[in-house]
Amino acid sequence: MMGAMADEGREALLQELRARALPSWFEDAKLGVLPHWGPSAVPAWAEPIGNFHEIAKAHGWEYWFRHDAYPEWYWNTIRIEGSPARAWHDATFGKNFEYPRFGPIFDEATRRFDPESWAKLFADAGVRYVVLVSKHHDGWTLWPSATPNPFIPGWHATRDLVGELGAAVRALGMRYGLYYSGGLDWTFEPGPVRDLPSLLKCIPQSDQYLAYANAHWRELIARYQPCVIWNDIGYPRAADLVELFADYYDAVPDGLVNDRFLFGSQPHLDFNTPEYSAIADISPRKWELTRGIGLAFGYNRNETAAHALSVRELVHLLCDVVSKNGNLLLGVGPMPDGTIPPLQRERLLGLGRWLAACGEAIYGTRPFQRAEGVTREGTPVRFTRKGGVLYALVLGPPADGAVEIEGLKIPPSARVTRLGQDDPQSPAFALRIEPAPAA
Repeated sequence: MMGAMADEGREALLQELRARALPSWFEDAKLGVLPHWGPSAVPAWAEPIGNFHEIAKAHGWEYWFRHDAYPEWYWNTIRIEGSPARAWHDATFGKNFEYPRFGPIFDEATRRFDPESWAKLFADAGVRYVVLVSKHHDGWTLWPSATPNPFIPGWHATRDLVGELGAAVRALGMRYGLYYSGGLDWTFEPGPVRDLPSLLKCIPQSDQYLAYANAHWRELIARYQPCVIWNDIGYPRAADLVELFADYYDAVPDGLVNDRFLFGSQPHLDFNTPEYSAIADISPRKWELTRGIGLAFGYNRNETAAHALSVRELVHLLCDVVSKNGNLLLGVGPMPDGTIPPLQRERLLGLGRWLAACGEAIYGTRPFQRAEGVTREGTPVRFTRKGGVLYALVLGPPADGAVEIEGLKIPPSARVTRLGQDDPQSPAFALRIEPAPAA
């Protein structure tokens, strides 16, 4: 009888979680960044072979993991015998150089980290929220946790990098969330991950790891009150996620939970997180596209401008995502000392300049009846709305004369205003139409 009552109480709590309204700040924010920073930034090596969806489809998952384009997966890739990463590692550091030796090197470099410089860059880029990777799959924590790693002594940052960045970000008016790899921790389950079945087998299921991950999440929530708890690659199946989420919402009433705690069976989530893949049309559920500026999230010494989105492509991507009820969470890969690579800085600041001119058509908007359109000349258009105002985001430089959008009937009384400067180099411009037409 007691068990049935407990089940009823848990079900009632779950329904309460599911009935929560999505916090308006998240719907309004549109643009976030996801800094991936840890010991893997020391070797900073991966093969920039392409988008993982395309590579896995063409060559299979075993090929992807052997040639992984994500430098933040370096420890896994060098464990795969015969991988190019293993060959480079042996030639560069020596066959007996183990990955944990990168930890102290990284920790020493972080003494030069300036969190205020990150916060200013992100604010200048038009970012509204920051989600820091507090622990990635290698298990290194960016804060000196009260629950230390049981296998590698001192496997954490000496500085409280999580707390310092949070203070700097919030001082400039941005929200602050935290990513945590709850599914993969190679200090508990070393793998390697060679394919999808081995990926699932590498998610630790022991009571020891469950207690460890729970302690970390609860510590992060209590110490930093993150606006988002952004888990990755699953979580131990025995976890009571309903209790964890309820306690989190009690601590952070306008917080959010992403969809990566459990594959396909997560009891509650606030938004979906497709990776390196946008969607075709307006989604009724809020979503967030996550991807790097280049082909990876972490810093990769092998990536060049040819592997990165241009400012034009970033602007067009943001417009597309927002028109379909999404946010863009853009991966940033700092060097060990916290330096943001010049190419990434240039792209972020270019996006910020465009948002300074046309952000009215992005921030605080909601989807229109349709996401896409086209001008008479064939230039793509994306739509957003804000109250009784429609915004038409024309994904091309301003042209002389009138802009005619196929299938959009504007009332004669409507007032149309162009946002932004008449810059022929601009990647896009916006038209403010008020009152908005019905369709």
